[in-house]
Amino acid sequence: MIHKFTRIFLFAAAIACLPALSFGQLVGLPAPRLMTVMPMGGQTGSELEVTITSQNAEDISKLMFSSPKLSATPVKDKDGKMVENKFLVKIAADAPLGIHDVRLVSRLGVSSPRAFTVGKMAEVTRTEPCDSIGKAMPVLANTVCNAVMTQRSIDYYSFDAKKGQRVVVECAAVGIDSKLTPVVIIADAQGRDLLVNRTGGVVDFTPEEDGKYLIKVNDLTFQGSNRHFYRLVFQEVAANDPAPLHPATLTVSSMSWPPEGIPAYPTAEEAEPNNQHAEANKVKLPADLAGSFFPAADVDTFEFDAKKGEEWWVEVASERLGLPTDPFVLVQKVTVTDGKEVLSDVAELYDIKSPMKVSSNGYSYDGPPYDAGSPDVLGKVEIKEDGVYRIQVRDLFGGTRNDPANTYRLLVRKPAPDFALSTWAVHMTLRNGDRAAFSKPVALRAGASMVLEVAVVRRDGFDGEIELKMEGLPAGVRSSGLKIPKGKNVGHVIVTADESAKNAVSLAKMFGTATINEEEVVRPCHLATMEWPVKDAKQEIPSPRLVSSFPVSVTDSEKASLSIAATENKVWEAKEGETLKIPLKVTWREEFSGTSVKLKAYGTGFEKVTGVDIPLKAESHEAVLDLAALKVKPGEYTIAFYGGAVTKYRYNPDAVKAAEAEKKKAEAEAAAIAAEAKKLAAVASSAPTDKKSDSANAAKIAADKKKAADAEMAKAVKKMKTVTAAAAPKDIVDIVVSEPIRISVKPATPEEKKPAAVAAKK
Repeated sequence: MIHKFTRIFLFAAAIACLPALSFGQLVGLPAPRLMTVMPMGGQTGSELEVTITSQNAEDISKLMFSSPKLSATPVKDKDGKMVENKFLVKIAADAPLGIHDVRLVSRLGVSSPRAFTVGKMAEVTRTEPCDSIGKAMPVLANTVCNAVMTQRSIDYYSFDAKKGQRVVVECAAVGIDSKLTPVVIIADAQGRDLLVNRTGGVVDFTPEEDGKYLIKVNDLTFQGSNRHFYRLVFQEVAANDPAPLHPATLTVSSMSWPPEGIPAYPTAEEAEPNNQHAEANKVKLPADLAGSFFPAADVDTFEFDAKKGEEWWVEVASERLGLPTDPFVLVQKVTVTDGKEVLSDVAELYDIKSPMKVSSNGYSYDGPPYDAGSPDVLGKVEIKEDGVYRIQVRDLFGGTRNDPANTYRLLVRKPAPDFALSTWAVHMTLRNGDRAAFSKPVALRAGASMVLEVAVVRRDGFDGEIELKMEGLPAGVRSSGLKIPKGKNVGHVIVTADESAKNAVSLAKMFGTATINEEEVVRPCHLATMEWPVKDAKQEIPSPRLVSSFPVSVTDSEKASLSIAATENKVWEAKEGETLKIPLKVTWREEFSGTSVKLKAYGTGFEKVTGVDIPLKAESHEAVLDLAALKVKPGEYTIAFYGGAVTKYRYNPDAVKAAEAEKKKAEAEAAAIAAEAKKLAAVASSAPTDKKSDSANAAKIAADKKKAADAEMAKAVKKMKTVTAAAAPKDIVDIVVSEPIRISVKPATPEEKKPAAVAAKK
């Protein structure tokens, strides 16, 4: 699967005047993250116990899934107490097959997601090491084994097979959020390699004789940890059937597929051979065709008739289906001269352009962190004269690939203007900063605002304005969409939690509304995230993907370090060319470094706003907007101010008080039990012979209680040290976003425009 990774540097001006930042400067307040789930999936109609690991997640209240057909309850011990990090997951018999997202809900709200797979096959979880031939774990056909890769080693599995019995082995990792790059080998019983796959984790094997065989799995660079998990899928497959593949998460590029209203399956398939022009498949337009880039260097040719003045849009989906392909389309006109065909190029169609400038090398600061473009094809063909035309479809790197699974879908249609949307939480990046917040969820602190960046892929010539909205937000949370203007490809949505908001979480929805051909069109907006928090993108390339749902949470266990809003919740009015002054109220809840917080602005027409400089601890400030200098045209606008400031952040200080109380309680209980044990020991030593045994037993029980109490006290002391260290003040560059501000710019009269024009020239 091909990924493109980029960076965005939104706050360069805002941080230019911040104090010098040390290497590894943290950026953004801590957000809850679900790191691992073991096992990573289950069978429909089953119950299974899962163990999770997490970051920044205390007081975990539940696991939530993207489908209501999956649910989880905490595992409890014999005394009815919750077992830490363990849940019982129930999968309904009619649960949708494929990838689901699971998140935890904790003190700080909803976490980042982790992929969880639902399938039909039986599931097992490896619990013992299998890092040698002698320890090879037996696996049965049509079974999924959940496992974690052993570091600097090879995992061995064994199976029995008969001659001619086709088996397909897949090590699912890349498409389920794992850090593993799998190498899969089929070997004989002595471990001698028979078939190797070092690129995709799938091996299609038909033994030449009965016997015992081995499956060897390792990471390409022999890495291993609980983040290098995998699902080993072992299936029997009929001789002529296609090799089934494990479901995978969707890349951000897939946000533009499929177009609205197309059928689930194509109406026709290519017919081989069709590599040569003389073998072209004849089709009628519009067309909806399925094909395959197979064998290596395959070129598929289709022929059609067209009339002068016709306009056709050609789209190929392959990379957006999760395949490692790079489609290319060549359209040619066929002319017969003296009995010979003459081909003239009409159009060459390449990639779907990214809505935004992308990073030049995957981790630089000259582009956004997500790429909604694709190597797939979407382009226009204009017919200049009547005649016969041919389309050739190929994979630009097809000569290096020889896999029948590399399929594509070709659409040739009349213009159908439309659009597709994806969004992600904006994050400030510093050259030496913490990239971990790229995987941050939409988890708000009371009084905080968060910016969601929205990218649009426009289809078939649509260039109209798009209104962005959210619904289904938790109580105390509201949103304001900043429109994507006509012809632009980027917009923003501000999500704000009231200062008085209480703990809440809900599955929200974001969508865009536009007018196309005089009809209102509504399209969903897909949420994207990074699979893992990445602190140093030069050492580890981030992996972005789409997620299945859009949870939003708010917590009152912590409040925003700084809140900024207009003094009145109203529409601020001014005439074209005037200077608009907006009074701001500022609420400081933490200590900040420096002398001021410097802000810029989001919002069409106000992108060049700078110099909103709020002195530290100032409870009010006036934002001055020169509409003449900004050249803001009459209209309705929504803006928000944003910037970064270094705050002294304390992580969960309430936990220190609770831990201190637990420590004192444990110490008191340990002291009481120790005194009782000492007393009983003395009694036992001086007890008469007939009571010696009973006294000794009582003393032993008391000693065991003392030992347990000492262990609990040590545990409480350790916890006290841990939470105290976590709560120590740390410098963090907090991302500060104001509440949305609505502005109405009225037209100026010709007489009023003259002095404004003179002022703008000066």
